[in-house]
Amino acid sequence: MAEKLHRFINPDSISRPTGYSHVADTRGSHTLYISGQIALDQQGNVVGVDDMQAQAEQVFQNLQAALAAAGASFEDVVKLTYYVVDMAQFQVVRDVRARYLNPDRLPASTAVEVDGLVQEDLLIEVEAIAVLEN
Repeated sequence: MAEKLHRFINPDSISRPTGYSHVADTRGSHTLYISGQIALDQQGNVVGVDDMQAQAEQVFQNLQAALAAAGASFEDVVKLTYYVVDMAQFQVVRDVRARYLNPDRLPASTAVEVDGLVQEDLLIEVEAIAVLEN
């Protein structure tokens, strides 16, 4: 039986995570680094000014498109990094994220509150690392 490409581990000696895994153990040979995706539509317009849910949805759609362009999916993601301007709204991000990620294979994750992003109207940016077998 072939070894699994990714294992997501949550040691009993660390507090139980909410919406992510503490450890992503990868065995692939092809790594993708997806630049931080922001809430811009295909024409470069900001989606959802002052609306974290709309922006998070656009960000995850952009991540999905970036992954697909390289022949990958969210199943291949081993690490997500979130930059948000208001951590009090992070539950909204979690709710959107839940529609894209497999709850049994949650990637490692880091969330950071920032003073601002590249454009004033942006509320969230998310970057990803994915590992594929070949």
